[in-house]
Amino acid sequence: MDIKQLKEKVLQAIDDHKEMIFKVGEKIYRDPELGYKEFKSTEVVANFLDELGLDVEKNIAVTGCKATIEGGTSGPNISILAELDAIQCSSHKDASRDGVVHACGHNIQIGGMLGAALGLLKSGILSELSGCITLLATPAEEFVELEFRENLRKEGKITYFGGKQELIKKGYFDDVDIAMMFHSKDLGKDIALVGPESNGFIGKKVQFIGKEAHAGSSPEEGINALNAALLAMNNIHAQRETFKDSDRVRVHPIITKGGDIVNSVPDNVEMESYVRARTIDGMLDSNFKVDRALKAGAMAVGADVKITSIPGYLPILRNMELDNLFKENLIFIGVPEEKIIEGGDFTGSFDFGDVSHLMPTIHPMVGGVKGNLHTREFNISDEYHAYIMPAKTMALTIIDLLFNKASMGKNIIDNFTAKMTKKEYLDFMESIDKVDIFETKKYI
Repeated sequence: MDIKQLKEKVLQAIDDHKEMIFKVGEKIYRDPELGYKEFKSTEVVANFLDELGLDVEKNIAVTGCKATIEGGTSGPNISILAELDAIQCSSHKDASRDGVVHACGHNIQIGGMLGAALGLLKSGILSELSGCITLLATPAEEFVELEFRENLRKEGKITYFGGKQELIKKGYFDDVDIAMMFHSKDLGKDIALVGPESNGFIGKKVQFIGKEAHAGSSPEEGINALNAALLAMNNIHAQRETFKDSDRVRVHPIITKGGDIVNSVPDNVEMESYVRARTIDGMLDSNFKVDRALKAGAMAVGADVKITSIPGYLPILRNMELDNLFKENLIFIGVPEEKIIEGGDFTGSFDFGDVSHLMPTIHPMVGGVKGNLHTREFNISDEYHAYIMPAKTMALTIIDLLFNKASMGKNIIDNFTAKMTKKEYLDFMESIDKVDIFETKKYI
């Protein structure tokens, strides 16, 4: 068979089984779970893959699972990833009792990944491909519940708060040559977007330590940690004109604990924030300035401050060859070229950015949904568009990469220069992961 015949057989197989794809996506949607708690979702994915005849490794990073599809001969390893976790958005109509819901579209990713796998397997074309396809259902993309994840780390169950970071450390990407996934997004009248760029970030947990006193009768005897936090937030605002426009810096702190009781001077105030930027240098520069602002707020009132920096995610890097290939396959399945957006500027963050520093990757955005991500308005508006189009396009892209003795895949791999080795990546993560305790009395 020629490559067009292979693609047509895969497209037909996916269409023939589209109800299975819708069903598994809906099943994940109806039982949402937060990061590193996706045990039920892992079982759903593992059962689906088992029914396709694949050997499944479960709970690869607390949760998550892995399976591999073998081609006819040896060649590159192409990984399709999808994320298992949901978010908290209690105002969403489908939120669970705990306010958890897939307003992130990760259930759609799962359906798309499994749909691509189903198409490749059911079409009977694998003998024509040189290489293998690794399916990774990954945990904990959303950077939430930091206390819970810190406890997992203390228990030795994880090192990193992000699921793909953890899988990198554990070696699950060591034999992967190219990685791909997609994200859902409301694109209005357009259908897909290729080549998004995103910010990376450093996570921050901050504790201002003051001294309690009666707020009415003797406030002068206290050290107001809340005032230190408020001053620190204003100091951060004052830094904004020092951030380079090209770095697209975003700093958005929240106070998670403002005191204990209203008639005591607050002696323990806690804050969380991300420090986001488009480049690693921008992340480090803005993080230094934020730390400086936090310390200045503490010093102004005589408080101390404990700053915990947590490795967040790296910016997504584009691979133009893969972006162009994915776009060509969108057109192959009938998407008008004028409905495909080239490039996108996202100041949010994805842990897939970490993978993009190690190997060639692709991370398109696909429509079929309405409403902004992480809001009550987010919902699927077109199941076929949301699930089936990315499933088809990823499967066809894999055929391109592994057909003809994987000549195209090997060419992309040979032309790629990683921004970091795995060791350099882990060393960088370790350099970010630190606690800085600033005691004002040492400086006055």
